[in-house]
Amino acid sequence: MLERHHLAIIHAVDKHGTLTEAANALHLTQSALSHGIKKLEVHLGAPVWQKDGRRLRLTQAGQGLLNLANRVLPQFEHSEQVIQQIAQGQRGALRIGMECHPCYQWLLKVVSPFLQQYPDVDVDVRQAFQFGGLGALLGYDIDMLVTPDPLFQKGLEYLPVFEYEHVLVVPESHPVAGQSWVQPQDLSDDVLITYPVEASRLDIFSQFLTPAGASVKRHRTIETTEIMLQMVSAGRGVSALPKWLVEQHQKDLPIVPVRLGKKGIFKNIHLGFRAGEARPEYQNTFIEIAKKTDHLI
Repeated sequence: MLERHHLAIIHAVDKHGTLTEAANALHLTQSALSHGIKKLEVHLGAPVWQKDGRRLRLTQAGQGLLNLANRVLPQFEHSEQVIQQIAQGQRGALRIGMECHPCYQWLLKVVSPFLQQYPDVDVDVRQAFQFGGLGALLGYDIDMLVTPDPLFQKGLEYLPVFEYEHVLVVPESHPVAGQSWVQPQDLSDDVLITYPVEASRLDIFSQFLTPAGASVKRHRTIETTEIMLQMVSAGRGVSALPKWLVEQHQKDLPIVPVRLGKKGIFKNIHLGFRAGEARPEYQNTFIEIAKKTDHLI
């Protein structure tokens, strides 16, 4: 059977010209090299080289093997390098699932320096509304789940990487714009604009309005953060977003963040993983960059 070491021998003989030099280059004994080629010649039914004085000259069959060796051996070497880089955490793919609409803006701050540091690692991001986050993580469809609301269960582990305050967003002309904080009843005449997520999963309902038995005039949904904030700035309603995200848009829009309740609502962005798995180097680097996003935002 033709194997890789046969091609390496043919290549070395053509390069060095003698059996001795070829054996030295391959760190083999001459007898081992010669024996391996004799077995190949029996298998092929044709000689691969002939002696020409002290040197070896490839036959037509040997030349055909050399052509193959010149094509295949570099591919073997490249594949081995790639696999070694994967094993060392220098190359691969990081598949990230998102269970948080505004977290996407945060993620961009992490991905940019990460891609610069790991040019051979690809990043793929999947939005929560396109898949089931926990199922995708447990089913090996993604490697990491970004969520502000971790669901702790067997087989999963979460790391908090970024703390933020969840605030009410109002236009500058709103009656509560000058207040330090708002009560749930203050929103009874407002249109609340949120992402298209069921109300029970929205913090402004689950942690603010519902426990107080309060409600808003109307609830409507918008998918994009930018349009949502444009609507708020135009006085079409109020919203609830991470404070850092609101502050980023304040320089361009007449909007104001207001604390939800006297104590506020504070949350963490978590990264979820399958428990007990060894993580490649680039995943650990991603985590470290994520933990340092305070100075990036």
